[in-house]
Amino acid sequence: MPNVSRHTSLTPAYCGRLSTSPIPALRLPDESMDPEQTYRFIHDELMLDGSSRLNLATFVTTWMDPEAGQLMSETFDKNMIDKDEYPVTAAIEQRCVCMVADLFHAENLRDDDPSTAVGVSTVGSSEAVMLAGLAMKWRWRQKLEAAGQDWKGRTPNMVMGSNVQVVWEKFCRYFDVEARYLPMEHGRYVITPEQVLDAVDENTIGVVAILGTTFTGELEPVGDICAALDGLVSEKGLDIPVHVDAASGGFVVPFLHPALVWDFRLPRVVSINVSGHKYGLTYPGIGFVVWRNADHLPEELVFRVNYLGGDMPTFTLNFSRPGNQVVGQYYNFLRLGRDGYTTVMHCLSDTAQWLARELAGMAGPDGKPVFEVISDGSAIPVVAFTLVKGMKYTVFDVSALLRSYGWQVPAYTMPDDASDVAVLRIVVREGFSANLARALRDDLVEVLAKLDKTGVGGFSDEEHFAH
Repeated sequence: MPNVSRHTSLTPAYCGRLSTSPIPALRLPDESMDPEQTYRFIHDELMLDGSSRLNLATFVTTWMDPEAGQLMSETFDKNMIDKDEYPVTAAIEQRCVCMVADLFHAENLRDDDPSTAVGVSTVGSSEAVMLAGLAMKWRWRQKLEAAGQDWKGRTPNMVMGSNVQVVWEKFCRYFDVEARYLPMEHGRYVITPEQVLDAVDENTIGVVAILGTTFTGELEPVGDICAALDGLVSEKGLDIPVHVDAASGGFVVPFLHPALVWDFRLPRVVSINVSGHKYGLTYPGIGFVVWRNADHLPEELVFRVNYLGGDMPTFTLNFSRPGNQVVGQYYNFLRLGRDGYTTVMHCLSDTAQWLARELAGMAGPDGKPVFEVISDGSAIPVVAFTLVKGMKYTVFDVSALLRSYGWQVPAYTMPDDASDVAVLRIVVREGFSANLARALRDDLVEVLAKLDKTGVGGFSDEEHFAH
């Protein structure tokens, strides 16, 4: 065999170090690598991931305009915290905050003064939730101090459904707040005003209502919850604020259901979080939290940082982060506008509802329905469904077998007290076209036919999928 150096351009791509010297996975390699080799090595390993476009489990955006991707790639290197060095990026961030606050009808907004919008951009809704919860806890303390009462001997609590995202559990644990979870039940997977009234007391820092739950995509009755809490002011002297977790629905409901009043038009709503990287249609990770007005963001939580070029107010849990997500969100806001977002959300909802009708119409060999649809995509573009009773296979079998077709459709159990109900969920996102929906429908028909032949089990580990 001729002695050809592995560094020569004549060496075949996979006859060099990539095939002769395994690359260590858990320590720095001893030798350096060419950029092309390094790219090829990592690129090939990533091929083993599933396709993000076929991942119907995630709410996170998996497709954007190529022009948006180009803008984002040009701004990876800009640190969002360096506002003095990158004043235009900082201005774009504040414009986005203003646009979100305006969309949710925040108070005292002025077109000529972007500082009147009270809010921040965040890495995602997880950070936004932490900030909103902290503001509620501080406001609770301030009210007790103003009334001459000692808060140090009390345990603050937050009231929320057992259907909340895990970040709320993290907030309560990390910041010493008692989490009061309101249970679900068969056929009801959102909280009710009656449950809220039974759970709140003088130590409640706030109530969380979800606009688009992750389990089913349903909208909790924010207006009814606020109305119920309004009655407590005169009855018991309790003035309890509401935070709306609009991570999934905040960029859907204003365009799909503009007449629904759920935001700052309700005086009891003091803060709202939303994920730009969900139905804001931007790659991860970008989120926002906005407050009704400055009164609901305690000044003690805002730090003045004399660093990197100037005195800078900041209220974040993260410090350094790239500016490209904010730039991507700004691109979408300008590119789509209200008309474009309305068009996109109606299109996604139409696709979701078509899929829900197809699922409801699927029948087994006996001619009886296979699925019971829990949410049909009309609230937000999310379809949740379960198998009818008596089937010889489970939703976990359906989910596992769909993976062999490339589809990732999650199967999971519902929250307390409906944990014996197991469902499948499909998130319809931008990039999931009507043609892809029909392809999924056709593949699901084949999956059901295979399961009818093979019977229960053999395709999934139920415990694995349930957790």
